Amino acid sequence: MYFDPRDKEYPLKHDPLTSLVVPRPIGWISTINRAGVVNLAPYSFFNAVASRPPFVMFSSAGRKHSQTNAEESGEFVHSLTVWDLREEMNITSADVGPDVSEPELAHLEMAPSVAVKPPRVARSPVAFECKYVKTVDLPGAGGKPNPYSIVIGEVVGIYISDEVIVDGKVDLSVRRPIARLGGLDQYTSVDEIFKLRRPG
Repeated sequence: MYFDPRDKEYPLKHDPLTSLVVPRPIGWISTINRAGVVNLAPYSFFNAVASRPPFVMFSSAGRKHSQTNAEESGEFVHSLTVWDLREEMNITSADVGPDVSEPELAHLEMAPSVAVKPPRVARSPVAFECKYVKTVDLPGAGGKPNPYSIVIGEVVGIYISDEVIVDGKVDLSVRRPIARLGGLDQYTSVDEIFKLRRPG
């Protein structure tokens, strides 16, 4: 099978892209809007893009609250999604108004950050405190505008729970990080870890 993904009609029942780029880490992004409401939403187009200094990005289809709040406040936080928070993460994906706080919807306790104002998810073992850097719009190859933008932030603080630090190294296996697969409802968890030595 071969097809042009820019065509309006796909040869399969659903867009296959999200089934082909797997697994995708979930950026659980918390921000604060101008009214002081804490927003929390999961993004499956998320990743680290540099290490020293560290930068992360998340991509929004259309201007959503996380993007607007990050741009206006200059800050956002990513909390790692793990197995025992999967239901709460799903609840925070609800499409609600800017006056609704998703952590309250999901009955999630939030903990204060150190370097930025948006809080982190208290039960998440890892959080990145980020300063907003820029938004990159994604026009098509022919110059046609698209609804997607990439929001980039520099990581200025990292929280790691002591429970996942073993012999001076991070070991997240006990908390089972989750990631997105294809379709509307497919996820996976990191249940098995293996090692490969680099050649040379």
